[in-house]
Amino acid sequence: MYKPLFNQRKALRFRQFSRKGYALFACLGRVVTIGVLSVATQQTAIAASDDNRVADGSAVSTSADTQSTDKEVTLDDLEVTGSRAPLALGQAARMVTVLSREDIQAAPVQSINDLLKYAVGVDVRQRGALGAQTDIGIRGSSSEQIAILLNGINICDPQTGHNSFDLPCDLSDIVRIEVLEGPAGRVYGTSSLVGAVNIVTKSQPLTPPQGRESNVLARLEGGSFGYLSAAGRVSLPSLWEGSGVGTSLSASYTRSDGYQRAKSGALNSDYRGGKAFWQGAYDAADFRVNGYAGLSVKGFGSNTFYSAKYDEQYERTLKWYTALQGETKGRLHFQPSVYWNRSYDRFELIRGMADKVPFNHHRTDVFGINLNSYFDWLLGRTAFGAEFRNEDIVSTNLGEPLHRPHDHYRVGLNRSNLSFHLEHNVLLRRFTLSAGLVAVKNTWNEMPFTVYPGVDASYRIGNDWKVYASYNTSLRMPSFTELYYSVGGHKADKHLKPEELHAVEGGVKWMTPVVTAQAAVYYHHLRNMIDWVLDPTAANPVWESVNHTKVNGVGVETSVRLNLEQLMGWRQSSFSVAYNYIDQSKRETPLLTQSKLEYLRHKFVAQLQLHLVSCLDWGVKYRLQKRTGSYTTTEGGVEPYHTYDVVDTRLAWNANRYSVYAELNNLFGSHSIDYGNVPQPGTWFIVGLTLSLFP
Repeated sequence: MYKPLFNQRKALRFRQFSRKGYALFACLGRVVTIGVLSVATQQTAIAASDDNRVADGSAVSTSADTQSTDKEVTLDDLEVTGSRAPLALGQAARMVTVLSREDIQAAPVQSINDLLKYAVGVDVRQRGALGAQTDIGIRGSSSEQIAILLNGINICDPQTGHNSFDLPCDLSDIVRIEVLEGPAGRVYGTSSLVGAVNIVTKSQPLTPPQGRESNVLARLEGGSFGYLSAAGRVSLPSLWEGSGVGTSLSASYTRSDGYQRAKSGALNSDYRGGKAFWQGAYDAADFRVNGYAGLSVKGFGSNTFYSAKYDEQYERTLKWYTALQGETKGRLHFQPSVYWNRSYDRFELIRGMADKVPFNHHRTDVFGINLNSYFDWLLGRTAFGAEFRNEDIVSTNLGEPLHRPHDHYRVGLNRSNLSFHLEHNVLLRRFTLSAGLVAVKNTWNEMPFTVYPGVDASYRIGNDWKVYASYNTSLRMPSFTELYYSVGGHKADKHLKPEELHAVEGGVKWMTPVVTAQAAVYYHHLRNMIDWVLDPTAANPVWESVNHTKVNGVGVETSVRLNLEQLMGWRQSSFSVAYNYIDQSKRETPLLTQSKLEYLRHKFVAQLQLHLVSCLDWGVKYRLQKRTGSYTTTEGGVEPYHTYDVVDTRLAWNANRYSVYAELNNLFGSHSIDYGNVPQPGTWFIVGLTLSLFP
């Protein structure tokens, strides 16, 4: 029965009190009451989260009085990790690219690695499909020069950057991916020389599902080259109200026969891999604790990955991941974390024939303790803290002789890294200033404490424009491979110094409901770059690892995104284009070097997402890439990297409880090579089904 509402109050809105990240009360992080008006002003909101939870873990109200307000919580309010203290994306004075949950669901990809291909500032160099081995670079960097993080925990492998992207989680676990471009030393310490990629998983449901909410997901895919993948995810919220306990478990298995044959005729780009990932959370009145545990195991034919002479190489890796994070909710926020990762790597130069060429075995253990703290006061937000990280390897050929050799391991190395950081953020209505430093000391080579400062500033012009500028420095410790790989005509130097980077960046952003556009110009000066050099005049020339090269780089990055729903009324539709240009120069030398500056000089990305009819959605993604440098072919000739473009498309029927889709990767069968002598697959057809089940 219809009942009229009398004395209904309309919520008042004051721009300076609104929920935008740059609003007057944004830095208070608490509830502010003015008369009868209650405004929940949080510093940042975790947008695109399935459980509608804010940064402190409390539930967002969905009552009638707040529904209109919640509509203003957009990507501009998303909490990102561009600084030590959490800031909203609208406040961040850095270039931070965010791939949202919607981007992940609509992309025609089979791994997180593939998803990053559509970030214009990221260089994804694959030696095989399905994430078999992927090297991720940012703004012309190598895979060794960026940090890979899972929920803010550094999971980089100190043995080699080739294994850093062995992630234990499935695509269904991911809520967003943040790409921080430029030096990130004062944010993430060592290994983040030119940037960082932070993968954020879903928050845990702490209350039983209501109505038609689902806590069970399943996915099944099949396609070309014998591809088959199955995955499932179960969320288990607390069965009793108010306990604050939640957990989830996901698992996946993927296999493929491969697409490339060795000279013997056997397929040797096959893949077998599985993942398992557990998350748990406990949310109390004064603190929250998150726990993680994961496993990634895979074996893949690595044909000519490391040597064009041998086309039957094989590699198997296994990684354990564990972490425990906490956060207090008082005026002073303490965010402690402790983590331990263990990785195994077995490389076979000739597959299955250890009697001809012995296999290489490596085991790395990384243990870390991190404390980040921040508090708000009259002059802004201040963050401070420290991190201790210990890296250990036992190996067949990397390190010093062990006192007690065991199993396959005869040599090894242990080193520790200690860092302290301090940062202050001035948060005004239109102006943001973030300045800080990190002091780093590593036990290897008796490295003294070295300070790396940085400063970011942004200013909002009107409601739509923002300009920003930054100066940052960073470092990267050499990998165990660079320190000790002294086989096959190589001689490593165990006394290598860390690489260092100084960078300046400036940019502008234009944000309206219809158009979002941004442009940035940056300059990088890299010194003590680690390179492999050879003196051809020596009696017995060998490749030696040295701190040899200085590299200067200039780049321009632009992007434009149109909201077609606002512009033309096409529901859930958008179009975007982005372009990145880099020019690097290296100091000339009479020595031969292995560093050929193989970076993406040009990268162009275009994406179109359309909601056609009813539940039918269609997406098309286009990439064009031009890489500098060249490689030596299997016949001994020198071949430059050629420009190539790729079109991927996805057609999906997205119903309430299920989704059926078909994908075509590399629609026109372009011949693409990211690494010399390792061609990527041609057209790859995939069909799939996802189910969202009732509790």
